[in-house]
Amino acid sequence: MDLELAGTELKSVLNRLRRAQGQIAGVIRMIEEGRDCEDVVTQLSAASRALDRAGFAIIATGLQQCLTDTDGDGKSSESREEMRTRLEKLFLSLA
Repeated sequence: MDLELAGTELKSVLNRLRRAQGQIAGVIRMIEEGRDCEDVVTQLSAASRALDRAGFAIIATGLQQCLTDTDGDGKSSESREEMRTRLEKLFLSLA
């Protein structure tokens, strides 16, 4: 299952990943500076949410593509059960 993100989807995912990247850099800086544990955990939680949302956006796009992509004869290149299993595994990887 190859993933192709459209312009707006790609921009949204990249923005979320960049936000997470900045938050992770902030967490590292906070730890190096000996900042308060609660502040560090709060920032780490925000980074985790940003990564999760980016992952879910990618999976949702993949699911949409799987439901609409077919070969020329109207049949999916992989069985519905194989597709379901793969998508379920992806969702569970973010849980």
